[in-house]
Amino acid sequence: MNQLTETSISCPYCGEMIDVLIDPTDMDQQYIEDCQVCCKPIIFLVSESVNGELAVNVYSEDEA
Repeated sequence: MNQLTETSISCPYCGEMIDVLIDPTDMDQQYIEDCQVCCKPIIFLVSESVNGELAVNVYSEDEA
């Protein structure tokens, strides 16, 4: 069973820092999750950084 990783991100709409759970098996995948504060859809892109760690990038619908 894979373990979820808790990560803090800044909402691209309202700027609030929110904690999200990332599934490492979602590597190189894109998905949408609503902001817990402003409820707008955040686009998540989960990838592996140069040093092998989990990297999470977030975008608004306008940036995607």
